[in-house]
Amino acid sequence: MTTTSCDDGCCGDDQTAAAQATGRPVVAAERRRVLTRRVRLLVAATISYNIVEAVVAITAGTIASSAALIGFGLDSVIEVASAAAVAWQFSGPDPEARERATLRVIALSFFALAAYVTVESVRALFGSAEAAPSTVGIVLAALSLLIMPLLSHAQRSTGRELGSLSAVADSKQTLLCTYLSAVLLVGLLLNSLFGWSWADPVAALVIAAIALKEGREAWRGHLCC
Repeated sequence: MTTTSCDDGCCGDDQTAAAQATGRPVVAAERRRVLTRRVRLLVAATISYNIVEAVVAITAGTIASSAALIGFGLDSVIEVASAAAVAWQFSGPDPEARERATLRVIALSFFALAAYVTVESVRALFGSAEAAPSTVGIVLAALSLLIMPLLSHAQRSTGRELGSLSAVADSKQTLLCTYLSAVLLVGLLLNSLFGWSWADPVAALVIAAIALKEGREAWRGHLCC
């Protein structure tokens, strides 16, 4: 179905042809406005939660001397940067014009996360200070493991319907936070219950590899499907 955002319908064919040329779905103007508002709300929710998450994780990590918790908190800071980039994109009258720059910011945030997690994991494996058990960290990781998949699914489904590569990319950043939450939770539990401090950095290295892969895809813009 040919749709248009022009009042008189004069540019419907042009918009349909442009959408088909770029592989984007053709979305009616009213539906596009609804989806754009939804993206803004999801971005605001993501930023708000991650700010709280970052403060709690970094504070608890500092108290417990936990590199995993501090790294998790810094991941939340990167998540805020990614979501803020999407918010900037959709704050303008033509979000698609800002999409390439937004994807670049998201890709760089993935690269930064992969680099940090790799460095901290190697340091932990080769004898950095052992972390003390952290009940606050365990509770935080468990909450994030429940909340982040819901946010990621909402972002991804909205981004795909809207045809926004950056919204889909940000949903993958949120999903990566879910993986990190699982890694953090397992690591903190194993450390608390059995003293196996090596489990967290080993799993975190896998997450770093995933972050690097997602960063490459975001940089190329191959995230829509």
